[in-house]
Amino acid sequence: MRAVTADTEARTRALGAALGSSAVPGDVLALSGPLGSGKTTFVQGFARGAGFRGAVVSPSFGLARRYRAPTKTIHHLDLYRLADKDLPNLGLEEYFDDPRGVCLVEWPEIAAKALPPDRLEIRFDHAGERRRKLAFRALGGRARRLLRSLET
Repeated sequence: MRAVTADTEARTRALGAALGSSAVPGDVLALSGPLGSGKTTFVQGFARGAGFRGAVVSPSFGLARRYRAPTKTIHHLDLYRLADKDLPNLGLEEYFDDPRGVCLVEWPEIAAKALPPDRLEIRFDHAGERRRKLAFRALGGRARRLLRSLET
């Protein structure tokens, strides 16, 4: 487990950008934490780091957003409004199996059993008015490789 404190939204975006530039198709990031803790801000940075230049917004009301970057497609999923009974009909495996896809899943607790076992879990917490604490946990070799990219 590795923890980082981000003092500004720009720092949260920079952490996302670092992972976005290193992520490869097949990577899955599970983003958990309370509302307003920086998950979407992190995804904005991730998309920029991956080379996407358009607007990145929360998919809360539409479940998923797709952002096409030069070498990968970013699937940004928000499961906040879902219940366990909704999962079998969602087709989550299509996102995870996309040969160009990298998936960032907000509120992953709802689909814990459906998530790939190799994933990078990131817990976002408030650490002050503007400060956020991000705790990273790599589950599997892909996730460990991705987490190591923050150290370079």
